[in-house]
Amino acid sequence: MLIIEIKDGESIDRALKRYKRKFQNAGIIKEVRKRREFAKPSVHRRNEILKAVYKEQLRSKEEG
Repeated sequence: MLIIEIKDGESIDRALKRYKRKFQNAGIIKEVRKRREFAKPSVHRRNEILKAVYKEQLRSKEEG
């Protein structure tokens, strides 16, 4: 659970902005999306390899 201390004289908008930043940095949304459905380890590895190949192709296009 994320807890934010509201400082004296701090506006609600400012505190909400700090909360949203802390929420995003904690990676909660990413974790929820990852847990939405189970992926076998072999599928996970294959996706990582495909992502790496894609990134390598992008780098080679930028250089050439």
